[in-house]
Amino acid sequence: MAWILLCFDVLPTIKTPEGTHAMRHHNTVFHAVLKFVPWHVLDRLVDEFAANKKVRRLTTQNQFIALLYAQLAGSESLRAIEAGFESHASKLYHLGACEVSRSTLSDANAQRPCAVFTGLLADLMGRCERALGRQIADAVYLIDSTGFRLSSLSADWAQFSAGVSGAKLHLSTIPTACARASPR
Repeated sequence: MAWILLCFDVLPTIKTPEGTHAMRHHNTVFHAVLKFVPWHVLDRLVDEFAANKKVRRLTTQNQFIALLYAQLAGSESLRAIEAGFESHASKLYHLGACEVSRSTLSDANAQRPCAVFTGLLADLMGRCERALGRQIADAVYLIDSTGFRLSSLSADWAQFSAGVSGAKLHLSTIPTACARASPR
């Protein structure tokens, strides 16, 4: 294998306009996914909700990149997000991102208004193709769900398991086409 590599005269480089040799740059798949994000919409929402007010290091845009990475990578904890970003530290510059720490990301998730991200989601859903919009016109979008315990006063209608009463709260939204069509 080493002999084959040594017999080549030209390395896989390209010439810059100045005539110097440079290595060819390849963007990551994650970089290609980030190209679909309407950054001007995110910037407008950040300004509207003052999400970057008193922010020293982790901007809302960087928080979004970290959370999107976590979703696509299947990260289940802040530690996994931090480790993933740390392992790709040299590529973060090309994404317009920076390394994150668990505590900074935790603080940002707790203190920043979620309306920035719901507004971005609404804009992205509005950009769907019309055919797709017609196919899912009657759908309800599930945003979040969480379970919580209830007191024993609710045992007759909220029996979760033996001796435990509970309920599950679902936060959802109806597409705008359905909201306009439904009677109030």
